[in-house]
Amino acid sequence: MIIAVDAMGGDNAPGEIVKGVLQSLHAFDDIRIHIFGDEQKMAPFLETHPRLQVVHCSEVIEPDDEPVRAIRKKKDASMVRMAQAVKDGEAQACVSAGNTGALMSAGLFIVGRLEGIQRPALAPTLPTIDGSGFVLLDAGANSDSKPSQLAQFAVMGSIYAEKVRGIDKPRVGLLNIGTEAGKGNELTKYAYEELQAAPINFIGNVESRDLLNGVADVVVTDGFTGNMVLKTIEGTAMNVFSMIKEVFMSSLKTKLAAGLVKDDLKVLKNKMDYSEYGGAGLFGLNHPVIKAHGSSNANAFFNAVRQARTMVQYEVCETMKKTIGEEEES
Repeated sequence: MIIAVDAMGGDNAPGEIVKGVLQSLHAFDDIRIHIFGDEQKMAPFLETHPRLQVVHCSEVIEPDDEPVRAIRKKKDASMVRMAQAVKDGEAQACVSAGNTGALMSAGLFIVGRLEGIQRPALAPTLPTIDGSGFVLLDAGANSDSKPSQLAQFAVMGSIYAEKVRGIDKPRVGLLNIGTEAGKGNELTKYAYEELQAAPINFIGNVESRDLLNGVADVVVTDGFTGNMVLKTIEGTAMNVFSMIKEVFMSSLKTKLAAGLVKDDLKVLKNKMDYSEYGGAGLFGLNHPVIKAHGSSNANAFFNAVRQARTMVQYEVCETMKKTIGEEEES
């Protein structure tokens, strides 16, 4: 299979992106990678590899570019060329750490939406205390959603959790302000009914305080709420580790203690880093489109490529299309 990569997106591009690509090629002998970007800027980090093809692009979509306009105007941008390669059948999946809005636009307008899918959803896998993680969707692709769209998100998330994460009968929960069936606003009340009828293992409402305890394998919500949950979890983890570091560096005694537990703290930090689980999949498109974290290092980008590879291997997009189609016919 061929995976297309945008080398110019993200805080650490192109160096860490190229390193992550090379790491992926060394790890998986069944993939080829076409990497799109400024060849001169990539050159210091590139190595000759028989399964790596470099495609020079003269333009880059910047973080502050207006997404739709950038996709339409910058035809030679690395992200646009990457998405076009997938559309044209030259690659089976694509990965970028660049502008999230632009990648969603490229996915929607270039790669294309699956037949029967009302709206695509952004779906990162977030950490849990036991290390198993959970899929959250939507995490920001749609500010407003309908109950029927949340039901589709649930089906897509369930398929992904089963096919890619290897979870048998994944537990799907609806994010709400209480666990009782009658709780919530109009959206969650009607969505609850639709989720009960969907071909998933629906366990009912779940509360945000229980997410990191692994209450569900897939958690469904609208993009407005999901994005706030995502950033709250990320910000909390960063600040907690910052406070721990401050405490350990406060005196000679605590510095000595830090030396003793350094490796344990590193394990804990990695456990709470959702980039270790891969990127955020943009579900509901014709082919896998993976949004790697904007601050991805080589290992985080490797995990995003691994995620794209697994989605192609297990025909996740095809299964989503088939399942949604069967649900509409029934």
